Amino acid sequence: MQMLPRALAFAALIALACPAAAATDNARWEKQAAGIRIVRDDWGIAHVHGKTDADAVFGMVYAQAEDDFNRVETNYINAMGRLAEAEGEKAIWQDLRMKIFIDPADLKADYARSPAWLKTLMTAWADGLNYYLATHPKVTPKVIKHFEPWMALSFTEGSIGGDIESVSLSQLEAFYGGRQTSMAQEQFALAQFKEPSGSNGFAIAPGNTAAGHALLLINPHTSFFFRSEQQVSSDAGLNVYGAATWGQFFIYQGFNAKAGWMHTTSGLDSIDEFAETIAGSGDKLTYRYGTENRPVTTSVIAVPYRAADGSMKAKSFTVYRTHHGPIVREAGGKWIAVALMNKPIAALSQSYLRTKAVDYASYMKVMAFKANSSNNTLFADAKGEVAYLHPQFIPKRDDRFDYTKPVDGSDPATDWKGLHALTEAPHLLNPANGWIANTNNWPYSAAGAESPKKADYPRYMDSAGENPRGIHANLVLKDRKDFTLPTLIAAAYDPRLTAFDQLIPPLIAAYDATPAISPLKGKLADQVALLRGWDHRWSATSEATSLAVFWGEQLWSEVAVAARAEHRSVYDDMVSRTTPDQKLTALAVASDRLAADFGTWRTPWGEINRFQRLTGELVQPFNDAGPSIPVPFASAQWGSLASFGAGRKPGTKKYYGTSGNSFVAVVEFGDKVHARAVTAGGESGDPASKHFNDQAGRYSTGDLREVYFYPEQLTGHTESSYRPGQ
Repeated sequence: MQMLPRALAFAALIALACPAAAATDNARWEKQAAGIRIVRDDWGIAHVHGKTDADAVFGMVYAQAEDDFNRVETNYINAMGRLAEAEGEKAIWQDLRMKIFIDPADLKADYARSPAWLKTLMTAWADGLNYYLATHPKVTPKVIKHFEPWMALSFTEGSIGGDIESVSLSQLEAFYGGRQTSMAQEQFALAQFKEPSGSNGFAIAPGNTAAGHALLLINPHTSFFFRSEQQVSSDAGLNVYGAATWGQFFIYQGFNAKAGWMHTTSGLDSIDEFAETIAGSGDKLTYRYGTENRPVTTSVIAVPYRAADGSMKAKSFTVYRTHHGPIVREAGGKWIAVALMNKPIAALSQSYLRTKAVDYASYMKVMAFKANSSNNTLFADAKGEVAYLHPQFIPKRDDRFDYTKPVDGSDPATDWKGLHALTEAPHLLNPANGWIANTNNWPYSAAGAESPKKADYPRYMDSAGENPRGIHANLVLKDRKDFTLPTLIAAAYDPRLTAFDQLIPPLIAAYDATPAISPLKGKLADQVALLRGWDHRWSATSEATSLAVFWGEQLWSEVAVAARAEHRSVYDDMVSRTTPDQKLTALAVASDRLAADFGTWRTPWGEINRFQRLTGELVQPFNDAGPSIPVPFASAQWGSLASFGAGRKPGTKKYYGTSGNSFVAVVEFGDKVHARAVTAGGESGDPASKHFNDQAGRYSTGDLREVYFYPEQLTGHTESSYRPGQ
């Protein structure tokens, strides 16, 4: 049988499915694809170019689907609350949480009233994904068999966890499902050592660099393989490089030829809970507001799910709302409503348009959308300007109230009162010290002595406080005037673990004060001697790093519940709220655990801390017998700027990373932009691809590769060049 050319086979396939509509779609997709070029460099990274921005968007998402359609689709399954359609009843509560806030009818209405330029991009986005599916008939979507333009509005911001995910699933289930939450389970979760989510960003002014050009560090800490590295350009002026969250049509963290931006998770309080006083029963429920009793509004939300026999079923829930927002849990006899940002048109517009900003002034014009609720921004441009921006969606509140806890919803004084002006939030532009940093810590140490002053702002501007990485950033950036791309990389991977500067001295003091007759004195003599001589720096060969990390995790587990419940620093509690005997006993436990798992407590850190990528699954399996490589850097929890969130997995003794440094880039702005970057593992999600794990070695050692931003840089580094559908 004679084989048809692929394009003709594709056309025949579409025509058989739905002749009239298929022919129209096919002609439109083919015409648009003809004007798009995808160049893959020798790392498999897609450099996409189109005549228009819409062409570029079409090619961008098409290339993402080539690399990992599973992650693209899964992000939108999650965003639209459709995970239970793939994974069954266990995902119902996660879906309900999303559907409480994300309603397809609302998104379709938002699409209809979107500006024409944004509609054009959303249409190109859907077309690019549908064209991929049409030209790859062996790819079987789990849920979304056809993408519609309005779906792009369900996932607009790009962070590792959206605002909606702050709502507790267990408490949502307790309220709407009648299931009791377990206090033991809640406390166990609080006690668990958990890698901090977030990122690092540094902006270095020209006066602090050897070449007189502004520099930017882009160092998101996310779950691995969360974003695609791409360059996207058009004849209409788009030309941006960086990390795009799978399925989105904008570069989330990156740079263009003139400017760059790095987002870090903010400690801003932009999500608030209101304790509602409910009266009545049935469909006559009211809530107290001032002197009024207002009606509680209700809606019925159906959550489809795949049953065990493969059939589709659905569960329906009556969801309650007040003017503050939906009811998501109950506490102390009150119903708790949550208020958070829900501005999909503005959020998607802001996310896309900032990629075309060429300087600080044009970037700030885009920020006027005020549709970023969760990200601090580090900014640098070719004019030499560097800046720190707080999130732009900041509700005005009465600072008498503590919004870190539910406030009284019956008191009108607790209501949000519009949004703050951009100038009313902590911010910096070209501070005299010449550097700015944020590590998910408060903005009040972002530029040393030049930082914004805490007393000048409402307390809800930050609920994070300082962290060990923030202290570390100040140490590596202050008083330095000769930064280059290589030395900025070295600063980003500086091995100091600043938390142990605070934690180790009290441990040694406890040992020194322990009587000689104590059994711990003899048992721990060698361990304390090792830690006494340690410089608090990680390395793959460091035995002290292993011992310190295991000890820190043990002591953390003993104090975290009480510290977090009282909003205290866990680090401070480890020092001041543990006894000398408790500190030493935790060291003995850590030492014994190391010996039991690895044969000796003197085990080099690199033998424990490993990077492993065996499959393309969303949740990676791990195996001590499988191939893996050592990673010298450690958890951000201990102040490591280069973050590697690792731990024992089911059936393993070694620690395997699943989060932390993911995409890392350093950028220099001048007459031309120069950059180096690395991605965890590799660009492709296909284990059969040579780009599945080809960057793992560079990732583990911080050996960033050259970024090919200009066409001439791709000469000799081009693996393939094609149009979508070829």
